[in-house]
Amino acid sequence: MTRLDRPLLHVPRLRRVVLDREAFTAHCARLQRELDGSLGRERALRRELETSAEEARAFDAHSARLQRELDGSLQRESTLRQKLEASTEESRALTAVARGDSSIGRRMRDDWDSRALTAPRYFIAAGEQARTEESFFQSGESNVREYIQSDLENICQGRDPGSMRIVEIGCGADRFTRALAAVFGEVHAIDVSPEMIRLAGESMGALPNVRLYVNNGADLSALPSSSFHFAFSFLVFQHIPEQSIVESYVREVHRVLVPGPIQIPGEWRPRIRLRACRHLVRRLLQRTRTTRPGLALRV
Repeated sequence: MTRLDRPLLHVPRLRRVVLDREAFTAHCARLQRELDGSLGRERALRRELETSAEEARAFDAHSARLQRELDGSLQRESTLRQKLEASTEESRALTAVARGDSSIGRRMRDDWDSRALTAPRYFIAAGEQARTEESFFQSGESNVREYIQSDLENICQGRDPGSMRIVEIGCGADRFTRALAAVFGEVHAIDVSPEMIRLAGESMGALPNVRLYVNNGADLSALPSSSFHFAFSFLVFQHIPEQSIVESYVREVHRVLVPGPIQIPGEWRPRIRLRACRHLVRRLLQRTRTTRPGLALRV
């Protein structure tokens, strides 16, 4: 109340105006205090909301990081599991080889030695192909033309065939070997049967670019790693009695071939060519995820 208001209180007509104005001023002051309090609480709530939002964002980021770590861990676990399975299979195959030289390997060697001593052409080829020695070797030359020479561009990938070293798995009595030797620089031919290797050596004579090996029937341990450009096998794997030995051969082919992918029209794939290949060998080849070139199988 001002000094001017005090005299007005003694004037009845003005007294109510002064009192009403004082009450209105007090009411406005109270409303201002309430508004200030509300604004203060609103600011506090806004700060809490912002803090909560930051915490939520941090929690989301932490959850996303944990999810990525979990996904990575699961992926690594899956990879390790696959490697463990492959290692277990390889160990099983090697165990079979270690103990099988006197059982499975010896049985295969004895079986094919017996066939080599009785009717080798009959057990290697069929029908007219086995009738005479001439037709026997002509069938090998025909197959090499059909499966190898018809696809040299894909097999050689710019190399001169005469500079390439190749592996023949299950060479038998030289049905394919000399024909392969006429195309490639070196042919390293293996077979489980010493008698078949003897027949092959007698048949081809002293070809300077052919080397013959008697193997244990389960791997390519006689051959060095990363040393060959192409591997070929024709109607051999069907005679192997144990899946673990087939798996061992697929891994061994991967070991002895030099690295280098090729491009097959439409997509990148490993340099692996299959002809009339059974589901088992396809699955095994996919499992190796190899980038090594040059495997042609006809099982």
